[in-house]
Amino acid sequence: MTHLTIEPSILYVGTPVALLTTLNEDGTVNLAPMSSAWALGDVVVLGVGVSGQTAMNLRARPEVVINYPSPDQWKSVELLAPLTAANPVPAHKQPRFHHERAKFAAAGLTPVPSELIAPPRVAECPLQFEATVDHAELDAKGNFLITQARVVRVHAAQEIVVPGTSHIAPAAWSPLIYNFRHYYALGPELGESFRTETPRNKGK
Repeated sequence: MTHLTIEPSILYVGTPVALLTTLNEDGTVNLAPMSSAWALGDVVVLGVGVSGQTAMNLRARPEVVINYPSPDQWKSVELLAPLTAANPVPAHKQPRFHHERAKFAAAGLTPVPSELIAPPRVAECPLQFEATVDHAELDAKGNFLITQARVVRVHAAQEIVVPGTSHIAPAAWSPLIYNFRHYYALGPELGESFRTETPRNKGK
């Protein structure tokens, strides 16, 4: 194996896409795609641009729904990608983004009420986490708001849940993956961790 020393402009090595719903200052709903999220127990760490509407909303109204779309919803995600609820549009976004507050309509998605927090969920997303912000601070360079969101309720489509349990069925669920600014689904299963709670080869 030969390695090259490279300088990529982004480091999205393959992470799930999430759609974040937050409340704007006027009570409308912001819906924003992102791919910088990872889980620690019941906390999901989110990285969002500090000048965007989502960051402003999280600071002022610390509730968020983390909605995970499936691979076949990538076109809806991409419809949202060039939109911003911020008005005026931040200077660094002006060449490629435009203002839009009616994001659900723009993406052809449907809001449904959450159970414990104010921002709505995205009906079409198979996996939805209602969460409250425990802590938020700027990253080392001051470009991103690093947010620790504690999940208070999980909603999962029936077809991706192991019957009679609270386990997601890995063979039934595939997140939408953002891989160096291209969209992918998961490939075939290669194996399972010794820590899995949903073993496919019981007794072996």
